[in-house]
Parts: sequence; structure tokens; C-alpha cells
Amino acid sequence: MGKRKVPDLYRAPFPLYSIKVDPKTGLVILAGGGGASKTGIKNAVHFLEVQLLGENQHSASLLHSHDTDTRATMNLALGDGVIAAGQDGLCALMKFDSAQKGASSLAANEVNNMPQGSARQRAGRKSKGAQDDASACEDKSHTKDETAHISVTGITELQSDENPQDPLQKVVRFSPDLSLLLTGGTDGHIRVWEFPSLKKKLDFQAHKGEIEDLDVSQENKHLVTVGRDFACSVWSNNQLVTALKWHETMPQMAEKTYRYMACRFGKVEDQKDALRLYTVQIPHKRERKPPPCYLTKWDGKSFLPMLTAPCGAEVISSLAISDSGTFLGLGTVTGSVAIYIAFSLQRLYYVHESHGIVVTDLAFLPDTLKGWDMRGKIETAMFSVAVDSRCQLHAVPNPRTFPIWLVLFICGLLVVGIVLLLQHFFPGLF
Repeated sequence: MGKRKVPDLYRAPFPLYSIKVDPKTGLVILAGGGGASKTGIKNAVHFLEVQLLGENQHSASLLHSHDTDTRATMNLALGDGVIAAGQDGLCALMKFDSAQKGASSLAANEVNNMPQGSARQRAGRKSKGAQDDASACEDKSHTKDETAHISVTGITELQSDENPQDPLQKVVRFSPDLSLLLTGGTDGHIRVWEFPSLKKKLDFQAHKGEIEDLDVSQENKHLVTVGRDFACSVWSNNQLVTALKWHETMPQMAEKTYRYMACRFGKVEDQKDALRLYTVQIPHKRERKPPPCYLTKWDGKSFLPMLTAPCGAEVISSLAISDSGTFLGLGTVTGSVAIYIAFSLQRLYYVHESHGIVVTDLAFLPDTLKGWDMRGKIETAMFSVAVDSRCQLHAVPNPRTFPIWLVLFICGLLVVGIVLLLQHFFPGLF
């Protein structure tokens, strides 16, 4: 199973650091770049349209490329047509619009708006005057261009990290209700803005070192932050509620042998009021024989540990969760990709070194109409991007089921077989 090969869905002309899927339009948005170095590697945000070709085959086409000048986008968050992009120590906010336009109808309108007596020369056709040109456009007006047209507009830039040496935003999130924008960076501060007014609400030091990850619970009740200082903290606004201690579930584990790497809140399927928190722990030091990384599932309200399971010796670099909370996605520094069942923390899917280098981000297909259109008959699907510039789609097929008539037929054969065996060994029984 680990030797399978996953074809590249898309390859960008620059290293990829982040990927998101817009639930409304189904657009796949990925970003990265070469940074400020003059290597000729561009910095951009790409908008892809992904289509289902066959039962398990997908294709991607580039709809739009938005240049980000000298700054590479290291992390992304989406919120109702707005992109929050981490670029150096700034959070750049951009608005994007997607619309399908009838190209030929637009052309006809352009001709009709031209002054009388003027004509536009067309490729492969001699000019016959404005009237003939407009008639030709009207004949083709029934043919529409269904390709989505993307426009991106800059909104503003927020100072999200104030590290005097090398400011860098490490993570950005919108709250579930899109009322807050939250960032964390190398200076250890959490900054919170009201959205969409962008009025700063909070600015406090959550960790002594870099902030690796953060997430917000439903109704914005709790904020969970992960730092490189071995801490995973739960906050209510800027007040510390508790510090998670996963190692207490494993008495043989020393306190600072591992550090937290990522955190995600997730729903519980068929339990409307339940909430879970998932964290990833990775070894603090590299050893000749690498120890395993661990996944921990917590109660999302009491923050008590529920289950801890090893997730391989490859160091985890990224974590994602499906909209339903059913699946967890993991990427590693060696390029491997895995999907786990959130309930049991058992591995469902794994591709060894699917990418050539560290997996930087993961994103599941959303549980929306657009997401189901792209998913087809597969159970779940997850995008992965890496520094190797590749974007891949990892699909888990639905479990194979047998028709009811076939099940009944097999049961009938079994009954007949048992009766014949009994008659053979016990002739006087019947």
C-alpha cells in the first residue's frame, strides 16, 4: 500500500506552501514562491478549477495567477470571498470574485457600442463594416464561455508579526462564524482583529517562542495555540484557561521529550453538540532511531484527553481535518501523506514519500455541493502541496458493497451446502 504512486494534479512554477478550497465556488487556491531572493522564481497565488473526469480521475486547469511581487505567501485562510495571506510579517487581505461570462455576448456588446462607421478587424476575416461585424457576433451569441473569470483586488495589509530580527507570520485563521481574523508569528503574539471592520481586538503574548499553530472552537468560545516552547494552551479571549498535558496519558514519557506541532477542532459525526480537539506531537530531538510521532484526541469542551495513538516515525509537518470531522490528514517532512479515521485514530490511507520533500499544507474537499461534484463516488479526497511545487489529490474510494441479490444467492448456496454435508456424514438425519 505504501508503494502506490499518486499522479501530480498540478505543478506550479514555484514552491508551494499553502492550499485552500473555497466551499462556495469549488476553486482550489494555492500559493507560494521564492521570496525576495533574486533567483527568478516568482511569488504568486494560483486559482485552479478541478474537474472530475472519470470515476477516480481529476484534472486541474489554471484560471488565474495573482502576482505577489517580492513576497512569498506562506499561509492562507479563506473567508467568504476574502483571502488572508501571510507574507513576511504582514497579513495581506485580498478579495477575489469568480464569475462565468459569455465571451461572445461581451464581444457583441463591444461592437454595438462602437461609433457608427467604424469596424474592428478580426483575425482570419476581412473587415466588412460595423453592421456585418455585429451580425457575426449576434450569430455566435448563443455560444457561451463557461470558464470562470477571476479578479483579485487588494484590500489592506496588517502588521501581524513584530519580531525585530526576522518578522514572519506563521499561521492565520478566520473564526468559524467569520467574525474574527487571528494570526500568530515568530514573536509569540496572538493578534485578533474584528472582521470585516479589521478593528484590532486583542494582542497578547501566548508563547515564549514561535507560534506554530492555532484554531478557534465553535461560537469562538475557546482559542487553542501551539508554540515551540512545548506548550499547547487554551484561551478565552486573552485569559489562559488551561495548558494541555498529553504526556500525562503516557507515564513512561518525559515531559519535554516531545513538543506540540499542530492543533485542529473538529465536529463529531451524528453528534451535533459534541466537539473534539486533535493535536500532533513530534519528537523534540532527532535520534538515530526515530521515535514515533503521536496523535491525541481531546474532548473539545472539557479538554480532557480521550485517545492517543502513534502515527509513524516520519516527522509530521502538516495537519488537516475534514468538514464532517470524520477524517484527519497528515503530511510529513519526508513527503509522505496519510489519512486517519478521527474516531479511532487508525490509518486509512498512506503513500510513502508521495512528494519529494516536506509536505507544507493539506486541504480536504469541502462537504458542499461543489465539493461533492468534485468528489464523485469516492469516500473522501484531500489535496497536498509541497516545496517540490507539486499539488496532488489523494482519494479514498468507497468501501465495495455487494448487491443484495448476490448476498441472498450466496446465503442460499451456503444453506444447500450445509444440508448436503449433513446428509453425507449423517445419512439417517433426514
